[in-house]
Amino acid sequence: MDAFSYLSVLISIILGLGIQQVLQGYRALILSRRRVTFYAPPLVWSVLLLAMVAQHWWSSFHLAARTEWSFAIFATILIMTALIYMMTAIVLPDIPPDEPIDLKEHYYREAPAFFAIGSGAIVWSLFREYMLEGRLPEPANLGFHAVFLTLAVTAMLVRRPRLHEALAGLMAVLFASYIALLFARLGA
Repeated sequence: MDAFSYLSVLISIILGLGIQQVLQGYRALILSRRRVTFYAPPLVWSVLLLAMVAQHWWSSFHLAARTEWSFAIFATILIMTALIYMMTAIVLPDIPPDEPIDLKEHYYREAPAFFAIGSGAIVWSLFREYMLEGRLPEPANLGFHAVFLTLAVTAMLVRRPRLHEALAGLMAVLFASYIALLFARLGA
């Protein structure tokens, strides 16, 4: 077993737990739907997080060719993975038995933490690239990071519902564009 295959097991487990968090959240919402007041932004973000998990896993494929590993490089990748997991862990609420669930209330309660973690993940992604490649990402990738960071910090600081509703849709379009333009082919 090569080094990446060995190291990727832990990353895959954490990403799998992130997927499990979101899917269990969907299951709980479906089973409790009579008690749920739905609100679009956390649902949009939950779908985006599934895409982010897949993109993180997909983009890690190029690491299979890496022959030199250090604990610092592995920890850098592991921290990025943990940040994504933490976002999946708070995007949807835990569903208490026999109590009403208001997704809007949950969203605005958790938005500062969610977008702080998201901002941290974006900045950490730049650091990860520097640790792996000794440079910042290519200009197009760096531009997307700058836009994502600007929007995440805005969402963290501003609590206007219309802004958050618009940002969820905008981020969905931007993230789909990001994947289509930069990560559509394996090994990108």
